[in-house]
Parts: sequence; structure tokens; C-alpha cells
Amino acid sequence: MGKDLTNSPIERQNILNNPFALAEIEKAAGVRGIPFEGKTFLLKDQVAAFFEVTVRTIENYLEQYGEELAQNGYVVLKGNRLQSFKLAIQNLDVPETDFGNIQKSPQLGVFDFRAFLNLAMLVSESDRAKLLRQAILDIVIDTINSRTGGGTKYINQREEDFLQSAFAEENYRKQFTDALRDCVEMGNFKYAVYTDKIYVSIFREKAKEYRKVLNLEKQDSVRSTFYSEVLDLIAAYECGFADTLRAACEHTGARLSAFQVDKLFRQFESQAHWRPLIEKARSKMASRDLAFRDALHLQLQEYIAPVQREDFDRFLGEKSRELSERLEEAKDVMKRLKERE
Repeated sequence: MGKDLTNSPIERQNILNNPFALAEIEKAAGVRGIPFEGKTFLLKDQVAAFFEVTVRTIENYLEQYGEELAQNGYVVLKGNRLQSFKLAIQNLDVPETDFGNIQKSPQLGVFDFRAFLNLAMLVSESDRAKLLRQAILDIVIDTINSRTGGGTKYINQREEDFLQSAFAEENYRKQFTDALRDCVEMGNFKYAVYTDKIYVSIFREKAKEYRKVLNLEKQDSVRSTFYSEVLDLIAAYECGFADTLRAACEHTGARLSAFQVDKLFRQFESQAHWRPLIEKARSKMASRDLAFRDALHLQLQEYIAPVQREDFDRFLGEKSRELSERLEEAKDVMKRLKERE
């Protein structure tokens, strides 16, 4: 989908929280600044010159977006830290005039590279900032694709917890379908009907609607694309509602009608203890799918938040691996355990 970074704080933060994309963007941008405390910093004058705007324009953005820029690396240096920064400038092999009259300044606002990129995603007056924004979006897509092997449909499976959640959910799924088989007086379509009821209860979409959002093919398994937190909640629903069905069936001494099952499900899903778990699952699904899969769940828009750095590490970092690798490792572990018997 088309993205206008100047109008989307969530999209901006998703990029700025992605350490893998940031490293590639910094290489590509080739911005020369002042090395200090292991980072590259730029003065307001340097930033203004790069974007070909006035210093006053930069200051206007600082006034309007001060909190966001400070969160992402803009800082006002004072005291000993400022003196150390001035020494870092003196050690540069450049004319003193390049940095104005900062030696007498009692405080100094500076941008690290992350804050500089944050500003690049805000400045609408600059053609150079516009070109950089396009480059940023391209690099983010390329970085995610390169780290996931070319696609994000199953990026959820790269998480360390996915395999355990998938296996557990499969067991609870059987409890659920067995309870439907034994306790509900309906045809085989009941499995799809009550699976959809669980999906709608948790993330407001039926399986068919979810497929459209993720652009899944007919042969793609919906559950294979769920994040571990969503699988865990579905498993809890399946396990809990299976017990509810069996208890009601035993109480009445007969299989339940669709009307009775629908009433039971309304009571089941309205229990207060589900609320915090549903809120978390909706936020994870909506936020991650927008950041990683460029997929927007319209029914969950109010739950979208920036994806935190930990999630980028979880799905793109060193601990993330293809499911095939995890399955092979699990097979090797089981083989070693069997050999010990």
C-alpha cells in the first residue's frame, strides 16, 4: 500500500525501531556528521543544509514534533557532555567556520542519525527529503525480504515460540472438533461456523476475510500465518469451549441445537478474563501485519501501534529462523532422546 511517512507517526516509528533497516539506510545515505559517543551527530545547520531548507524550518519542526524527535535521538547537550562534543569537533580535520560560533554556546541541540531520519520523514518542503523517504521505504522492504528469504507470508513462523504454540494448538483443536462432533446437532459445516466465531471474537474477521487481508492463496493454511500469541488464545478458546459444550451436553442429556450452542458461545466469549488477552492479540496482529506484511486489518485499526525493537529482533534477528530449521532441530533432539532410552 502507498505510504505517506509525513502523515503517519506509526509508520515512521516502525522504521525507526527496525535496527536492521536503519543500518542499511545509514550505509546508503552516506551522511557525514560528527563522530561522538559511538554515533554520528549532526548540527541543525548541517541538517538544514542537507535538506536545502532554512535553520528556521528545522526549528519549526522541532517545535511541532519535539517529543517524537527527542524520543528518537534529538538531544540538547549541556555541561560536560557539551564540552566533550566541542572537543570532538576540534579533533575533526575541518575548518572551524564550518560549525559556526558553537564554542561559546551554553547548550546545543544535535541530531543523531536516527533523529535525522525521523526529521527526513517529516520535512515536506524538501525535495531531497522526499527522495530520501522513498529510498527509506525501498530499503525497509528489501531488508525485511532479504532477512526472511524473499517473503513475509510466514514471517510469524520465524519466532522462537511459534513451533511450541502450533503443536499445542493442534492438540486443543482436536478437543474442540471432537466436542463439536459429539455434542452439537449440526452437519459438518459446524466446524467452519464455530471456528469463524472464535476468529471473529478474537480478531473481528472470519477466515475468508482474513485470507483477503493477507492475500493468501487457496492452498495456504490460515493458522500457519498466526503469531504465537494468537495461536495461544485460539487454543484457550478451543479448550475452554470444548469443556463448555461437553458440560452442557451432559447436563441436558442430549446433543445441543445451533441455538443452544450460539447462546453458550455468547456467554463464553463475554467472560471478563478474555478482555486483556484479546486486546493484546489484536494489537500484536494488527501492528505486526502492518509493519511486516504491509497488511491492514481495517477492523483492528484502533489497535495498531508501532512495533518495538524486540519484535524486529524476534522475527528478523539472530534468534529468528525458518520453520524448516526448527523442525529439523526438533527432529534431531527427539532422535537423541530416543537413542538414550
